[in-house]
Amino acid sequence: MISIFKNSPYGLVQLDATAPGTWIHVVNPVNHEIARLRDEFGVPESFIAAALDADELARIDREDDTRLIILLVPYVYADPSDVPYDTVPLGIVVTREYLITVCRKELPFITDFGVKAAKPVSTAKRNRLVLQLFYATAQTYLAYLRQIDLAVESVQRKLQRSLKNNELLDLLRYQKSLTYFRTGLELNGIMMRRLQKTGIFETYPDDEELLEDVLVENAQATEMTKISGDILSQMMDAFASLISNNLNDVMKILAVATIILSIPTVIASLYGMNVPLPGQDVVWSFAVIVLLSLMVSASLLFVFWRRDWL
Repeated sequence: MISIFKNSPYGLVQLDATAPGTWIHVVNPVNHEIARLRDEFGVPESFIAAALDADELARIDREDDTRLIILLVPYVYADPSDVPYDTVPLGIVVTREYLITVCRKELPFITDFGVKAAKPVSTAKRNRLVLQLFYATAQTYLAYLRQIDLAVESVQRKLQRSLKNNELLDLLRYQKSLTYFRTGLELNGIMMRRLQKTGIFETYPDDEELLEDVLVENAQATEMTKISGDILSQMMDAFASLISNNLNDVMKILAVATIILSIPTVIASLYGMNVPLPGQDVVWSFAVIVLLSLMVSASLLFVFWRRDWL
């Protein structure tokens, strides 16, 4: 799917036809759309293939007057089976007349980009638009990190009274998401610093200042991801021990209950034998046997309690 955007006094508007100075966003293009990007906009097929490669890393490339920037952006799955959050490559192609973004996934922050951008968006200023996409990506990472923290807190409350592994598996999925985030942010930071060294954003002071803001925001998101990952790793170890301790407590209570209940069972078994027994002709012998059983069980229960075995 190909969408064409251009800035207006009311923000970004979608157009039906292309024009110089527009932003072209492509999501999971089919063959004829790839051919259009190649023939009409002059995008090398290798650039498109790189943007659609799920394993592509953040990097920069150049072919003639066309530049390619691969940015790893966060992505949240609507129905997660393995990990709830992941990263996907976003290809940013800068030509003489257009800025083209290519991704194999629909990205919500791209849809809201024109509305939530910190500064007015101009599709004609391609370098600045690239930096604004960088900034929006870092902001999206931070927003998703806050969502992960809230989800982990919810799982933590369940774990405090759980004896199962389901919650630990949930934490493991979030830990994998944080690992993907950390890798993506670190690679993005390396790529952005390389762009800074090339000097392509030094033409306009505002662009250079925005790049500094992007680097700071990306570094903040990277540090937050590291901290959250370390805390989550320690939390998983602690709760694994907690689950084991909870299970031990349950087994201890069951063992004590088995011992206490075995006393009346033994006494009842002895007096249930079909042989002559002491007191069998006494009317109140049954009450004595029951009382004796309860006294022995209560005595054992008191001993266990005093030794803090319960």
